[in-house]
Order: sequence, then C-alpha cells, then structure tokens
Amino acid sequence: MSVVGQSALILGATGSVGRNILKEVLDSPRFSRVGEFGRRTTALDTDGLNNKGKLIQKVIDYEKPAEAGFKDEKWDVVFVAMGTTRTKTGSLENFIKVDQDYVVEAARAAKQADHKQRLIYVSSGGASLNSWFPYMKSKAQTEDRLASLGYSDTIVFRPAKFLGKDQAEWAFAPLSRVTDRIAIDIAMQVKVLAKSIRIAAELGSSALPPSAEATVIRGSDGASKFTLVQNKGCLRMSETG
Repeated sequence: MSVVGQSALILGATGSVGRNILKEVLDSPRFSRVGEFGRRTTALDTDGLNNKGKLIQKVIDYEKPAEAGFKDEKWDVVFVAMGTTRTKTGSLENFIKVDQDYVVEAARAAKQADHKQRLIYVSSGGASLNSWFPYMKSKAQTEDRLASLGYSDTIVFRPAKFLGKDQAEWAFAPLSRVTDRIAIDIAMQVKVLAKSIRIAAELGSSALPPSAEATVIRGSDGASKFTLVQNKGCLRMSETG
C-alpha cells in the first residue's frame, strides 16, 4: 500500500468521531481521494472542513449495501465510525441490526478481493465477548465479525470516554457523574482519538509506534485476527505525529 495518493472511505462521518476523522483525513497529504458514504453526508460549509476537492459524498441505504457503489472505487483504507445505542434504536434487536449488521455488511461490500486494504473500526472501551452488557458484547462481536472479513490489515480502537460535549455520544454517558471520578485520567477529546486513528491509517499495524501499546487479538474462528489499540495507547499515540 503506497504512502501517498491513498484513497479512504469513511462510514459514519456525521457522528462526532467520524466528523473528526473526516477532518483529519482531508487534511492529510497522504490521502488524495476521500469518500464519505452514509445515510446523511456532512455539510460542505462545516467549520474546519478543508480540502473538499478530495471529497466524494454519497447517500446510501445500509439495507442495500450491494447497491451502494462501494466497489466503484478501490479504497485503500476503510474507516468505520458507525454506531448507536439501544435507547436510540428502541430494542436490542434493532440495536444489533444497526451496530453490527449494518457495519459488517457495509465493510464486506467495500472489500476488494484484488486489492490490499486496511480496515479501521472505532469500537468501545470495555468491549468483550463475555460481557454482561449488551452494548459491550455487541461491540466485541462486531470486532470479531469484521476481523473475519479478511482485510489485509484490521485495526480496532477502544476509546474509553470523551471529554466535554462529546461524552453525549459515549455509551455510558448517563453514568458520567460516577465515572468522572475514576476516569479523568483516561478521558480524551474526540479530536485526539481521530488524530490517532489517522496516524494508524497511514502507518498500518506493523509500523505503529511502541506508544500505541498495540496487541494482536485472535478471532473466535481461530484464524482471523486484528490489531487492538486501547485507550491509553490512543492517548499516547496522538502525541507522535
């Protein structure tokens, strides 16, 4: 994968995390084409949205990923910042549909069999296949399913908590009064997360700095794998570039 003139596809760019990833990627000289596909797209007059000549925007239906035109471009990097909460979807069934199925099927549709691609997924701190919390378990299941798609390089970020107004998009924002007392040292601005994600996209898992403290996680199928960057590594990696 070349280090200049790369193409990037961003799914979920209208959310807080995705919006900041979009800004980082548009500002990066490494990327010459940037696709923003989603149910909605970012307004072009959004503050801080530069280099819009790189940007390709398309409104799609996640119910019909095969018709979304993902394969019209050979995307070098696919960023997935999609997500929701059970409260927003109204039921566990709908939550899993949006948080897992839409994510996995969109990533599957964007994968090119004859092209090396990097997949980067924004998960959540505490994600675990053994979790009692549906949100955390679903995130881990999504990680596992994405790893099984067979991208050349899959990197997962598990941020713990966001500072300021962005904590409204955090899974456990209602518990913030409690967690603020124990998580002040791990909370981060969304723009810090986005910067680390952009750095990882440019470098790839094999070249991540030691500060990322990245680990390799094996999929439940025993064959697939992904590189995991936890909250601490994300905070430290943002200081490297």
